[in-house]
Amino acid sequence: MKKDVKKTERIDHHGIKQKVKAKYPNETIKLLLERGSCRLFKKKKIPKKILKYIFEAGTHAPSGGNLQPFSIIKIEDKDTRKKLAELCGNQKWIKDAPVDLLFCIDLYRLKKWAEVEIAPFTATNSFHHFWISFQDTVIAAQNISTAADSMGLGSVYIGTVTECFRQLKKMFKLPDGVFPVVLLCLGFPLKKISVRKKLDIDIIVHDEEYKKLSNDELKNAFNKKYNSIKIEITPERLNRIERVCKNVHGEKFAEKCIKKINKNGYINMVQYYYGLHYVADMMASGNEEFLKILKDFGFSFLEERNEG
Repeated sequence: MKKDVKKTERIDHHGIKQKVKAKYPNETIKLLLERGSCRLFKKKKIPKKILKYIFEAGTHAPSGGNLQPFSIIKIEDKDTRKKLAELCGNQKWIKDAPVDLLFCIDLYRLKKWAEVEIAPFTATNSFHHFWISFQDTVIAAQNISTAADSMGLGSVYIGTVTECFRQLKKMFKLPDGVFPVVLLCLGFPLKKISVRKKLDIDIIVHDEEYKKLSNDELKNAFNKKYNSIKIEITPERLNRIERVCKNVHGEKFAEKCIKKINKNGYINMVQYYYGLHYVADMMASGNEEFLKILKDFGFSFLEERNEG
């Protein structure tokens, strides 16, 4: 069934709510398949005992060589949470959640260990170490998210720490070698958490090698995920998409995109995502600044090294 989004309606980029199955082989599968992001929290503190179990789940996450190259900044102070919310795009659930967790790559601790025990160390100069540490940090975050869900809490990831790396370094006194990766808000849900529709397994899972989808398969997969949503055309939306297209791909591409929108009579979801929400021109900017930030945080793997 097709759905029209009227101009007065808020477009929810988090996706379509779906009803979940009632029967599962075990509680773990039920927990994972009924997981959803929580953005409304009760004004209730999380007991220390619950937090202890959650943090133990995080410290028991797998990591390369069992080096655990990550640290977690636990933030409960009301004023700090409010300031953090302002820095990360004014997302109110950051200040409303009783606990915010900032997950960071931590090569500072390993470097100090090497210094104390007189061992060679080049991890902050190594892309390999940075990449593995990034993976380990995210794995630990997901362990904690799942553990929190299992204890009756709700959680939501915040990726917009990318907007305020330097402010976070100063706010939380992060030494060189410690780099913010993601924020996780935790608390007791104010209401039942919604589960969102996802792409089908056969779109995500590839047997033995990558399988390219045909144009029709691709369109059908995303139409199914988003219930073939049609977003109403307005002059403001059209102008913005046209401007983004010009900035990214030039005049001809912009004409092609606007022509397709007018022919269809609506804006489709991918045009909405990259033309109106996660705008492609803005998302592709700032790469050079990010490289400078990495250097300011003590990571120099992108610089040429002179082997002595």
